[in-house]
Amino acid sequence: MLARQKLNTLLDRFAELEHQMSANPDPTTYVKLSREYSSLETLVGKIRALQKAEKDLAEAEELLKDSGTDREMRELAELERDELLEKVEDLTQDVRIGLLPKDSADANDAILEVRAGTGGDEAALFAGDLFRMYQRFAELRGWKVEVLSASQGEVGGYKEIIASVSGENVFARLKFESGVHRVQRVPATESGGRIHTSAATVAVLPQAEEVDVEINESDLRIDTFRASGAGGQHVNTTDSAVRITHEPTGIVVAVQDERSQHKNKARAMQLLRARIYDEERARAANERTEARRLQVGSGDRSERIRTYNFPQGRVTDHRIGLTLYKLEQIVAGEALEEVIEALTVDYQATLLAAEEGAA
Repeated sequence: MLARQKLNTLLDRFAELEHQMSANPDPTTYVKLSREYSSLETLVGKIRALQKAEKDLAEAEELLKDSGTDREMRELAELERDELLEKVEDLTQDVRIGLLPKDSADANDAILEVRAGTGGDEAALFAGDLFRMYQRFAELRGWKVEVLSASQGEVGGYKEIIASVSGENVFARLKFESGVHRVQRVPATESGGRIHTSAATVAVLPQAEEVDVEINESDLRIDTFRASGAGGQHVNTTDSAVRITHEPTGIVVAVQDERSQHKNKARAMQLLRARIYDEERARAANERTEARRLQVGSGDRSERIRTYNFPQGRVTDHRIGLTLYKLEQIVAGEALEEVIEALTVDYQATLLAAEEGAA
């Protein structure tokens, strides 16, 4: 059952946000108000649609109760009632899901980090495959991917690559990708045809706005150095690379991809803000132990979450026991949405079951 008072409170809050946003608040306040407005907009639309469907259903049932209703009108009312019953049921479920506790960062852009794990050159190649999978997945959704930092492998792929991904609900769609991804395949360099197992680690961090994380300049130690390429060769002769240390947390970020020190510093600050925000979110989540336990994968980057088995053409997500024989389409980014949607639905079902158990 839905708590009607809660629905009315949400509708009142939405109207209040509309009023406050039209009153020309200062830019910082406007950003906060518009975020909350955006987070409620879809749910409010569902609530209003549900209320209208329930009103229409009540009117159809009144016609059927009225002994004066003629046969033709009664038949039409019965058809409408059956359709409306189904519609009310579907919208009620949509609203229940919409009322589930929200991750405040779901609408944020994300920082995507892919690092080669065990497996040497093959792990670096796999890290490259994973990054291209996410890059293609992003392109299909009209998202923008910008590489912030990259360290290439000796024979291809990446030892590490970090990118900014921006678009609609990026973190909500990618957040379950954090963890260890394992690949089983015959490397191109393997003459005996033996299957090798290697791994890469993926981390997805929500990007933070300045209003989310306040960083004092006095807490930063900024060092500059010369960017270098593979084998330590200098790629330029100026100190354009930037390393920033956030002394209160000990977090260190370094960016050297751009020739401009100014651009590297801006990218490093973007990455630093995301890492600090991620730490703060992790600390808050650990304090809410029950909410943490319910997450699909805790975001623990040491957890093996998925296996890509090339000889059998299958991908298995170990958290929900999902196996799809669509490896090529998934690695191409085209069928990755099926895996992400299954994880999201499972997470929502777990939260709904927990709420029903607590009711």
